[in-house]
Amino acid sequence: MSIQQNLQQIKNSLPAHVTLVAVSKTKPVADLQTAYQAGQRIFGENKIQEMTEKWELLPKDISWHMIGHVQSNKVKYMAPYVDLIHGVDSVKLLEEINKQAAKNNRVINCLLQVFIAEEETKFGFSSLEINDLFASTAFANLQNIKIVGLMGMATNTSDTNQITKEFSNLASLFNQFKTLALPNVSMETLSMGMSGDYPLAIAAGSTMVRIGSSIFGTR
Repeated sequence: MSIQQNLQQIKNSLPAHVTLVAVSKTKPVADLQTAYQAGQRIFGENKIQEMTEKWELLPKDISWHMIGHVQSNKVKYMAPYVDLIHGVDSVKLLEEINKQAAKNNRVINCLLQVFIAEEETKFGFSSLEINDLFASTAFANLQNIKIVGLMGMATNTSDTNQITKEFSNLASLFNQFKTLALPNVSMETLSMGMSGDYPLAIAAGSTMVRIGSSIFGTR
């Protein structure tokens, strides 16, 4: 099937409240243009340099999401245009995003990455660390970032019960923080679910899914 057909099929399967991020990492600009012409406007990349090159070449009404692990020293390259940074996994990174956003007179939307998997390779905050972060004076001073939700990746396993449990834990944490009244926090987005597990994520409460291979084909 073509990129257009794949995209249409996935969009038809998603509930109205779920946002689709088309994961376009390593894909040529032509593939993104095809998806754009089919109506897709949100693209996710995992390398800042590659995303910036694509941003320069493609239409300016595209919303660019950084979905990979972010190196602090590269934040400055995406600060002028990035719409949402999914994988914010440390206070140091948040402070750098705030600094670069201020230089560009912007407020950059961020998702806190929560460690939910039973794998050491994944990054993220624990729920306790998020509580501490939100209570800190240092966080209150970050005026050029907005925490708009949480993001998490389930364990890479075929055990659907385990995946569902991990997604449900993240969803309950998200619901817990939704009632927070802080100037730089507005919990609206729960980003969980990829090509292999997004139906489970949606069932558990996801509002944003990151899908690449099911749209563009395997790398």
